[in-house]
Amino acid sequence: MGMVTYYVALAFKRSDEDGGEIVACDPKEARSLDQAIRMADSLAKTEGHCGAIAFSRTGDPALGDFEDAVF
Repeated sequence: MGMVTYYVALAFKRSDEDGGEIVACDPKEARSLDQAIRMADSLAKTEGHCGAIAFSRTGDPALGDFEDAVF
């Protein structure tokens, strides 16, 4: 399959359990880095979320070999 880059927006919220620790929400895949950044900005402003990040990962899905995430 070859190398592929995935763009992701990931929101965070405080858990109702575990003493209110910060936990990750479900990741949202984007088509581009710009879209991931816009999605993260929107997610960070969503009620119940305490922040969000946008990142990308490049790798070969067939091999399961990915480079470190780039923020």
